[in-house]
Amino acid sequence: METPAKAPVKSKPPGFATTCIHAGQEPEPVTGAVTVPIFQTSTFVQEGFGKPRQGYEYARTKNPTRLALEKQLAALEGGADGSATAHAFASGMAAETTLMLSFVKAGDHVLVSRNTYGGTYRFFSKILANFGVTFAYVDTTDARTVRKAVTPATRMLFVETPTNPTMEISDLKALAGVALSEGKRIGARIRVVVDNTFATPYFQKPLALGCDAVVHSTTKYLNGHSDSVGGAVICADPEDGAKIGFTQNAAGAILSPFDSFLVSRGIKTLPVRMRAHDANGRAVAAWLTRQPKVKKVFYPGLSSHPGHAVAARQMSGFGGMISFDLGLIEAVKRFLNRVVVCALGESLGGVESLISHPASMTHASVEPEERLRRGITPGLVRVSVGIEDLEDILQDLENALDAV
Repeated sequence: METPAKAPVKSKPPGFATTCIHAGQEPEPVTGAVTVPIFQTSTFVQEGFGKPRQGYEYARTKNPTRLALEKQLAALEGGADGSATAHAFASGMAAETTLMLSFVKAGDHVLVSRNTYGGTYRFFSKILANFGVTFAYVDTTDARTVRKAVTPATRMLFVETPTNPTMEISDLKALAGVALSEGKRIGARIRVVVDNTFATPYFQKPLALGCDAVVHSTTKYLNGHSDSVGGAVICADPEDGAKIGFTQNAAGAILSPFDSFLVSRGIKTLPVRMRAHDANGRAVAAWLTRQPKVKKVFYPGLSSHPGHAVAARQMSGFGGMISFDLGLIEAVKRFLNRVVVCALGESLGGVESLISHPASMTHASVEPEERLRRGITPGLVRVSVGIEDLEDILQDLENALDAV
C-alpha cells in the first residue's frame, strides 16, 4: 500500500516578536542549550594546517556569541530582499567610525541632519574634517533642501529621525529617492545612512524604505537595561556589509562576547518594552502640553508636531523620547534637582526613566551658537520615558515642576 503523500507545510515569514526571540539563536549543538553561550575566548584551535573550524580563527574576526547577535540584528532591520548583513561594535561611535572609514574618503562630501547627536557632530566636524572629508548640516525634513545641497562630491546622506534632541522627522523614502536621482545626475552613488537608535526596528525600518545602511547605539533601546555599551551597522547590500566587516576586522572595534550576550538578551524583550515606552511616552507628552510652566513639547506623536504626518506614515509608533523647554536655565536646574523616579544622567532607552539637559550633557561638544541654531536652548530638557508605572512618572514630573 502506498504511503499517503504529506501535505505541504504552510509557512509565512515570522513576526517581529518571533524574530527577536529566535533569529540567530539556534540551540547550542553540543548540549542543546537554548541560550547562545558566552564564548569568552580570544582564539580557536584549528583542525589542522589551514583548516579553521567553521571559519573561526581569531575572536576579533569572528566570535559565535557576536555572530548570533549580528544575525539577530540583520533579521530585525531586514531590507527589501532580506539579505541585510550586520556587524556589532564596541560602541555606537565605534560603529559610526567604521561606517565612515568604509564609505568615505578625502575629498568626499557628506550631508548630515542639522539636528544630530552631539557625539556624531564632534566626530564629523572635529575628527573626520581633519582628513579632508567635508560636511554640510542641512534640514533633512525638507527633501528639496537636501536636493539643492548635493554637490558633485556628495557621497553620503547621514540622517537621524527622530533627531536628538529636537525630535525632527525626515521622510526616509523621499530622501532615498533624492539620493538615487541625484546620484545618477552626478554619476556617483550617494548612500543613505540612518541612525535608527531612537525608533529601533520595532517602530521604523529604514532599509525597507530604500535606505542603504542603519546605525545603532545598541547601548540604548536594543539592550534596554543600561548595562552594556555597544553599536551596530546593518547594510542592505551584502557588498557594503563585506566592506564594513573588512574595516571592522582591520580596525578592531568589536563588541565583546559578554556585551553581545547582553544585547541579544535585551532584544528578546524589545517588542514588549517598546510598546510600554510608547504608551508611557504618549501619555507623558500629552500631560506636558497641559503644564503652564512648559513652554514647548517636542514629540512626534503629538498632532501639533510638524513631522507628525510623516512619522505616522513611516513609523508604527512614536516611542518614549520627549524633549520640552522650560525657558530658563534656572528653571531647568530647579527641575532636575527635584526629580527622583526620572534619573538625572546621560544615555536613554533603558527600562528606567532617564532625564538630561542636552546643552550641558549630550550636546556639550557642540558650539553654543551652533546649539542655538539647532534649537537646543538652555531651557531644553530631554526625557527618555521608562516603563515604570505611569502614575509614578507623572507624579515625579509634577513634583519637579512645582520647584520651578
